[in-house]
Formats: sequence, C-alpha cells, structure tokens
Amino acid sequence: MVKLLSHLVNKNRRGALEISFGWLFAIVAGAVIIFLAIYISSKVINSSQETVSAETGKEIEILLNPLETSFESSQMTSMSIPADTRINNICDYSGTFGKQGIRLDQKSFGKWVETSTNVFFTNKYIFSDGIIEGKRFYIFSKPFSFPFKVADLIYLIPSTKQYCFKDAPSEVSEEILKFNNNIFAISNCSVDSIDVCFHSSGCDINVNLNSGTVTKNNTKLYYSGIGEDDSLMYAAIFSDKTTYECQIKRLMLRLKKINELYREKALFVEKAGCDEIIIPYLNEFNEVISSFSNSLNLGEVAAKGEEVENINKAGECLTW
Repeated sequence: MVKLLSHLVNKNRRGALEISFGWLFAIVAGAVIIFLAIYISSKVINSSQETVSAETGKEIEILLNPLETSFESSQMTSMSIPADTRINNICDYSGTFGKQGIRLDQKSFGKWVETSTNVFFTNKYIFSDGIIEGKRFYIFSKPFSFPFKVADLIYLIPSTKQYCFKDAPSEVSEEILKFNNNIFAISNCSVDSIDVCFHSSGCDINVNLNSGTVTKNNTKLYYSGIGEDDSLMYAAIFSDKTTYECQIKRLMLRLKKINELYREKALFVEKAGCDEIIIPYLNEFNEVISSFSNSLNLGEVAAKGEEVENINKAGECLTW
C-alpha cells in the first residue's frame, strides 16, 4: 500500500513538472514571437518614416523654387502635411557656400518618430527656429541685396503661431497686411500671440530700428540693410540665434563669390574700353567681407557695400 501511494505521488509530480514546462515554453516562445513582431514592425515603420521624410523634403524644395525671383518684392505661400510634423532646420556654413538642410520627424501612433534622413540644398536660406512643428506652415520670402542681389531669404513659420507687430513702420505694416492671413497682425491680436515691438520694450521681440538690433529671449541679434532692404530684420525676428548666425555666414560666403564675379566683369569691361573706377572698391569690399565673423560685423559690410553701390551708379558703365 505504501509503495502504491509513493508511485502515484511520483507520477503526479512528473505530470505537474511536464505541465509547468509546457506552459513555460509557450510563454517564452510567445514572448520571442511578440518581440520579433514589434522589432520587425518598428523597422518597417522607421524605414517608411525615412522614405516619407526624404520625399517630403524634396517636395518642400520644389515648393520653395517658385519663391526665388528676381523681382524686388516679397511673396508668401503655404504648405500642408497630413501628419503632425517637426521640421528641423539644419545649417552648415562649411565649404564654398555651406548647406541648408531639413529633417522631418513625424508622429506615428501618438509618438514622435525621429528619422536620420537629411535633405540638403546649397542655394536655399531658411530662417526659422531650430525646430518647428505642425501640419500647416507658411513660407514668406524676400530678396536680399547687399548691394547687388545675393539670394532670396525664406522664413518658415508654423500656422499655430501669430506675430503681432505693434507700432510697426508703415512699410512693414503694409507689407505684412497684404498677405491677409492669421499669422501676421497689427491689431486684434490673439492672447497668446508673439508680440513684436518697434517703439517700445517689454515685448516678446523688440526691434530697434536705430541700432539695427532684434532682442528676443534675452539675446540680441544684429541686422543691417542697404537702402530699403529689410530682409535681415525679418530673418532676425523669425529665427533663433544659432540658425540666424549660421545663415548669415552662408550669405556672406555667397556675397563674396558674387562680388568676385562682378570684379572679373569690371576687369573685362575695362579691357573693352570702359573706364571702370569701381575695381579698387570691389577689392576693398572683398576684404571687408573676408573679415566677417558674426552679425555684429554686418554694419561694416553694409557701409562698404553702400559705398560700392554709389560708385557703381556714378560709373561710366554699370557693373550690375
């Protein structure tokens, strides 16, 4: 009898062990399958996001091309993206002209999916905060001349923001109101608008027209223009310091190359019999541009550029 009970107990123990092991195997196998499914899905999603980022970046480049114009006027358009999107403004001032890059991160299942696909262009100059997000964005463009045309500056603004221009000069008010949209206002501003003051202080952004400075986030940005060109003022208003300073350096690289081309043209015209008095001034202008280090030097470059512009207008043959 004792032997029989012992046999049954051992049998029950072996059965219990077999059942426990089966369940354990099923749990482990299931966990591995779920892990692989999640891993493969994440790879597929990331790959898809990389493709979307690259394609959308190219679409943005195509959208920006019509805004590049030789006309001395500002333009605006808008773009919509189906998903919530973060646009990362990437600026690199190394090399001959530097590079403008953008990277798009999009929301997927309620979470931001970061991509590693950067789209670069050498002839674009986008001024914005380092990271902006939304589904709809406005693209505001103005030509930049210093004194000859250098490039078209592009300001990228999410539709969720509104800039309230207080006591702005008439030319600024007229320019922003002609676009008839909700991101610019001079009155009836929303409670959470970004206040831009021209003749007072204490606003989110303070513009000093006399000193050529824009103060925001306790940081002062310097701008300058020749004649009525105020494109750098807008660039300072809509950009963070890092983006602004980087893009200014890129613009100075381009300015130097264009100045050298005009100097070559002046030399050629002089050989053809035209008395070109502008050549030494272009040489001096080139030296001033070469010594540029940050936006604090813009006033010096603008002063020499204005001198070059006056010499060009008074010359026998116009260089530009």
